[in-house]
Amino acid sequence: MRNRICLLLLVVLPFLGYSQTNTSEVAIDSTNASTKTQSTTAAHAPVVLRKDTLFYINTNMDGYPANIRAKDISERITLLTEDYNPLLDSLYSVPKDSYIESKVNDKLLFITTQQDTERQELTITELADFRVKVITESLAIEPETSNYDRLKNIGFFVLSLVVLIGLIKLINFLFSRLNTRLSKIEKKFLKKNGYILKYFIPKNTANIFVFIANIVRIVFILFIFLVYSPFMFSFFPWAKHIVGLFYGYISTPVKYIFYGFVDFIPSLFFIIIIALFARYIVRVGKEIALDIDAGKLVFDNFHKDWALPTEKIFSVLIYAMSLILIFPYIPGSGSSAFQGISIFIGAIISFGSTSAISNIIAGIVITYMRPFQLGDRVKINGIVGDVVEKTILITHLKTAKNEDVTIPNANILLGTITNYSKNEENFIILHTTITLGYDLPWQTVEKLLLAAANNTQLIEKEPIPFVLQTSLDDYYVSYELNVYTKHAKKMPFIYSEINKNILEIFNDAGVEILSPAYMSARDGSLTTVLSKLNPEDKSPLTKIVDHLTGRNQEIKITKPEENSAKNLQKDK
Repeated sequence: MRNRICLLLLVVLPFLGYSQTNTSEVAIDSTNASTKTQSTTAAHAPVVLRKDTLFYINTNMDGYPANIRAKDISERITLLTEDYNPLLDSLYSVPKDSYIESKVNDKLLFITTQQDTERQELTITELADFRVKVITESLAIEPETSNYDRLKNIGFFVLSLVVLIGLIKLINFLFSRLNTRLSKIEKKFLKKNGYILKYFIPKNTANIFVFIANIVRIVFILFIFLVYSPFMFSFFPWAKHIVGLFYGYISTPVKYIFYGFVDFIPSLFFIIIIALFARYIVRVGKEIALDIDAGKLVFDNFHKDWALPTEKIFSVLIYAMSLILIFPYIPGSGSSAFQGISIFIGAIISFGSTSAISNIIAGIVITYMRPFQLGDRVKINGIVGDVVEKTILITHLKTAKNEDVTIPNANILLGTITNYSKNEENFIILHTTITLGYDLPWQTVEKLLLAAANNTQLIEKEPIPFVLQTSLDDYYVSYELNVYTKHAKKMPFIYSEINKNILEIFNDAGVEILSPAYMSARDGSLTTVLSKLNPEDKSPLTKIVDHLTGRNQEIKITKPEENSAKNLQKDK
């Protein structure tokens, strides 16, 4: 029963705040008296913090007396009070084979052995936990301060606040003087260097340099305030831990960045060397490509229009190889987050750029196939126009109607390309087809078509035009007129002139260019040829329209033989 009372006193007294030396001594003495009678000279050394006894060391270790052990533990605890922060620091016990280590943030504080429990009815684990608990509670108790100390702390706080206000006023004064000079310097600077800085500042800013100076002033004041404010509150004991925590928040990222940069310096030199070497190779390749494109440097079987595209491909490959070499030296490249982002970006590019990759490959193939060049008149997938731009992804055409057409290179590679300008120096053949009935001799048709060709501008006389009978259908014969020209870009105009001259020649000859199948669908007129159309042969509807519009004129009838003779005379 007596032993239980002593154990209860030993556990309960620290929680009740009895930290006086005499009380602790009585508790420990009572426990020791109940377990074993000892002499007045037995080991009984107190562990003290701020003149308060926390617990006793009652046993000696080999070559380590109890009083020396207690003194060392007291010194460690006293040193711990200088930077101890209950929000960040933690005390804990680590069991070993025959003893228990009590640590604070991985630093050894004291050791509890099995011998320490001989005079106390506690296990080694309970005794170590009890000591850690007593130390933790004692460190959490702030030392009492006198009224004089409180007034002194307030005075230091007010003085530091006055110094802070003075620093801010001094900074504002110095920057106001600086802004006056910057306003004068800016006028001279802008005359020499232009007003490019306006793109980097907010709108409606009159003075660029003053604006930048104000930004620097605000940043400087914020920096001083963040660094100086914790110092102001450090005079109050209740704010000591908060100040330490605040400085820890500031110093931790700064230290991480600083030491990280120091460690990154060797890798930085490696990256710079690779980048400079890659840039040098690309510059040399560009100079060679420009000389080839200008005709200053010639290689067999290498067209000069390949030079610039080849240089771009070469530059991409060099930069890609450089990036592969640089990648392992980038800070954080080995982290799981960096690798995850790399995989995510790669997946997006892979799934989202399928068509882009196909267009790029098609653009490279088209470049080296050379099916057309800038300025050529081409027909791609039924679209006729001049090539105005070629890129690695798309090709731009401008049609005869001034339409800008964009065609992906993949569609060009899969489609059909007709280049009208590639053989323009050796002529190209333009052709048009008409159909006429079997009742008209083919010799007459050929003469009339050749006469229409001879009357057309921009048609070459040599080689001479020719006519082909391309098909013999059920109701008509197809005649194809072929002419030579060097003006491929004026094809719409040439076709229009050919068709216009065919209409005029055949109309003058009295030949009707109309399918014989139309005879069954006449509207009452006997013919559609104006030279053969008499007023009495017109349909009733046409007569009414001519009467209302005043077109009641007699059309002079000419014979086909006379028109043919006139045309032959013109040819001669």
